[in-house]
Amino acid sequence: MSAGRLATFTVGGKTRYGAITDKGVVDLSARHAQWPTLREVIEAGALVKLAEEAEGLAADFPVEDIAYEIPVPSPEKIICVGVNYPDRNAEYKDGQAAPSNPSLFIRFPRSFVGHGASLVRPPDSSQLDYEGEIVIVIGKGGRRIAEADALGHIAALSLCNEGTIRDWVRHAKFNVTQGKNFDRSGSIGPWLVPFKDEAQIADIALTTRVNGEVRQQDRTGRMIFSFRKIINYISTFTTLVPGDVIVTGTPTGAGARFEPPIWLKPGDVIEVEAEGIGLLRNGVVDEGAGR
Repeated sequence: MSAGRLATFTVGGKTRYGAITDKGVVDLSARHAQWPTLREVIEAGALVKLAEEAEGLAADFPVEDIAYEIPVPSPEKIICVGVNYPDRNAEYKDGQAAPSNPSLFIRFPRSFVGHGASLVRPPDSSQLDYEGEIVIVIGKGGRRIAEADALGHIAALSLCNEGTIRDWVRHAKFNVTQGKNFDRSGSIGPWLVPFKDEAQIADIALTTRVNGEVRQQDRTGRMIFSFRKIINYISTFTTLVPGDVIVTGTPTGAGARFEPPIWLKPGDVIEVEAEGIGLLRNGVVDEGAGR
């Protein structure tokens, strides 16, 4: 399965894509000029083909020589789902039952870094928080996609630390955009795992650790809105296209919910891990302190 990890990375000053294998990094971008990035590979439906091809190839770089980037460069849309685990809904303490439809918001690609890079705490707020989530990447576009057909539109899986500046999600009357989009405040990665069947995501463990301490832990089988429902609902109002990224919600246990809150600080290490997908690790630095 090691060759089934497809990443975007920078090495020698150039951004490339390839497979992360037990032998090292296989540079697939050098062998497939017809697909400049993984976004075009996804659009061509060629993720599995490239993953299988990499199994028979020698490594071009050691893993330690690369810097991971977010896996899908310049996606048309990054759509995030809020409040998608039962205990997370209870955290709001507003007495309301679980919502009948998903809460959604948009993030910009610039708000994310890749695996191994540091999240950036801005000078505007000390309230940098973590949210471990599973990512689905759209492979086959569509509008008004039926739930029964939804999983056929997924190309790949990844992970996200949907980092949030908490006091900036309440800067206005009813929006979260500002607090969710500070430059380099979240992360996606390390790679894409090609999606094969529902068993990959139906009921897998999702865990977030800060400095080795488990802070969030739940299973996708408990999600309020299933992966099928999320795709169906989003595609009702917007056309999904290959390479679109959907971040599917975080379990209870973010730093804001502690008494007193526990915010991320420089030197912290956050790990988001899910069965069969991998482990996303990032540090934290203050803005201006470098990558």
